[in-house]
Amino acid sequence: MTQTNTQVIFKSRPEGWVSEDNFDIRQSELPALEDGDVLVRNIYMSVDPYMRGRMMDRQSYVPGFQIGEVLSGGAVGQVEQSKNSKFSEGDFVTSMNLGWEQFTRVPGGAMLMPVDPSMAPLSYYLGVLGMPGMTAYVGLLDIGEPKEGETVLVSAASGAVGQIVGQIAKLKGCHVVGSAGADDKVAFITDELGFDSGFNYKTVESLGKALGEHCPKGIDVFFDNVGGAMLDAVLARINVRARLVECGMISQYNLTKPEGIHNLIAMVGNRAKMQGFIVSDHFDRLPAFIAEMSGWLRDGTVKYREDIMMGVENAPAAFVRMLKGENFGKQVVQIGDDPARA
Repeated sequence: MTQTNTQVIFKSRPEGWVSEDNFDIRQSELPALEDGDVLVRNIYMSVDPYMRGRMMDRQSYVPGFQIGEVLSGGAVGQVEQSKNSKFSEGDFVTSMNLGWEQFTRVPGGAMLMPVDPSMAPLSYYLGVLGMPGMTAYVGLLDIGEPKEGETVLVSAASGAVGQIVGQIAKLKGCHVVGSAGADDKVAFITDELGFDSGFNYKTVESLGKALGEHCPKGIDVFFDNVGGAMLDAVLARINVRARLVECGMISQYNLTKPEGIHNLIAMVGNRAKMQGFIVSDHFDRLPAFIAEMSGWLRDGTVKYREDIMMGVENAPAAFVRMLKGENFGKQVVQIGDDPARA
């Protein structure tokens, strides 16, 4: 077994845009295990927009990263050593609290969940079968409450969450429109995922005009991953009793002065609902999500695209490119060999 552990350390808090200078790479010895502990060899790790908030020195719904410590987040891996009767060497597991490192010691095996490598690629447990997939499922179905024939607009539509939202909305009989930041991403959501239409928000003459062309009957459900100018433009075109699902606002995360929203008055006359949510509040929906999503994946009803970068030392670069929208699909970092794909 490898006797050293490559780790990504949180070096400094970013002001404005995150850069690779905010991280450091170090080598450490593997930790000794105590009774009940599990040592996981991480195979894939996730970088997600919510992690930007963890870099701020403020209280939030998830603990912040601490200067000088290893960053943490979702990962999937294989048990390397176990002093826990619930886990055996060779088991495949996932958790939202594994490190940006090759090996993570999990005290007491806390929050480790077994996964079946025969059901899907291991990396899918960080995407379509993981937190992003469940975010799409709960956010659209429980908060958006789409009805057949309604118009559903999805921002960041080719991303980890958006590509799933659009496909579920189509399954519910909706007219689905997506926005993305590149022409090939627009082609992906329309030609491969079945969105009814899409547009490149970076090249349109105006967001308002684009929304008028692609959503001529107005917008009933807006699944918002972006916030900012897109949210403001959508507010001007919502229908009566529209539902705005506030999943994320990635356009604002690296700004020192967030953009203002000017069209909130539209919420009143349209009796619309705008609701933010955190997927961890909805773990009671996990069994239903896994059952339905697994079925959709098996029969090809739902498709999923990933963007995999190799090497734990490249996790900072992967994180930065994800925040800039340079990834195509769910951004994942492969840390080690994947025996399920060998």
